[in-house]
Amino acid sequence: MTGISSVSGYSSYSPYSVISNGGTYTKAAQGASELAIQEKTKAQTTGLEAGGENLTSAKSALNVEDGAMQEVTEYLQSIKELSVKASNGTLSDSDRRSIQDQIDQYKKGIDDIAGATTYNEKKLLDGTTPDMRVASDNNGSEEVISSKNVSLKALGIEDYDVTSGDFDMSRIDKAIEKLSSARSDAGATTNRVEHALTYNSHAAMELNGYQMNKEEQNVSDAISALKTKQALDAYQVNLQKKQQEDKERQSTMIFA
Repeated sequence: MTGISSVSGYSSYSPYSVISNGGTYTKAAQGASELAIQEKTKAQTTGLEAGGENLTSAKSALNVEDGAMQEVTEYLQSIKELSVKASNGTLSDSDRRSIQDQIDQYKKGIDDIAGATTYNEKKLLDGTTPDMRVASDNNGSEEVISSKNVSLKALGIEDYDVTSGDFDMSRIDKAIEKLSSARSDAGATTNRVEHALTYNSHAAMELNGYQMNKEEQNVSDAISALKTKQALDAYQVNLQKKQQEDKERQSTMIFA
C-alpha cells in the first residue's frame, strides 16, 4: 500500500497555513505578488499609525504653546491698561511708581512663562529650541513645529518704564501685534497637524479594511483549494486502491 500513502504529501503551499494564520500570507510560495502587496500595505498602515502618534504629540505641544501665549497676551493687555492710567498728567511720581511696580510684576510673569513653558523637556517660548520636525508617515511627509520667543527682550519691552511720564505706549501695541502673529502662525500649524491626523486616521482605517477583506478572501480561497485537494486526494486514493485490487485479482486468476 505504499502507493496509497504517498498521496498525503503536500507542496510548499499548504491551505492549512493560510487558514491557521487568518488569511495572512507568510511565505512567497503562497503567492509572491500577494505577499508583496500584503507587506507593503502593512508597512503603510504601520507608518500612518506611528505618524499619527507623532502628530498627536505635536498637537499637544502646540496646545501648550498657545495656552501659554494666551496668558502672555493677558499680561500685555494689563500692561496696556496700566500704561493708559500712567498717561494721566495729574498723577504724582509715587502714583506712577506704584503703577510701574505692578507693570514689573506682569513683565516678570511674561518672562517666567517664556522660560518655563516646555513640552517633553523642550522649551517652547524662549527661542532656544530649533524647529521640531515631526514625521507623519513612512514616506517622508512631515510637519514642522516652530518654537516661539515671547521673552521681554524679544517683545521689545525689556526696559519698558512709565515712571518718567514720557514713555512710548506703542511699544506695548507692537508687542501685542508680534504675539498675535506668533499665535496666528501656531494656529495655522495646529490646523495642518489636525488635517494630517484626520487623513492618517482615515487612510489607516481604509488600509486596515482592505487588508481584512484580502485576508477573508485568502481564507475563502484556501478553504476552496483545500476542499478541492481533499477531493482529488480521495479520488486518487480510491483509484490506487482499485488499481491494486485489480492487480491482486489478476494474480489470483493466474495461480487459479
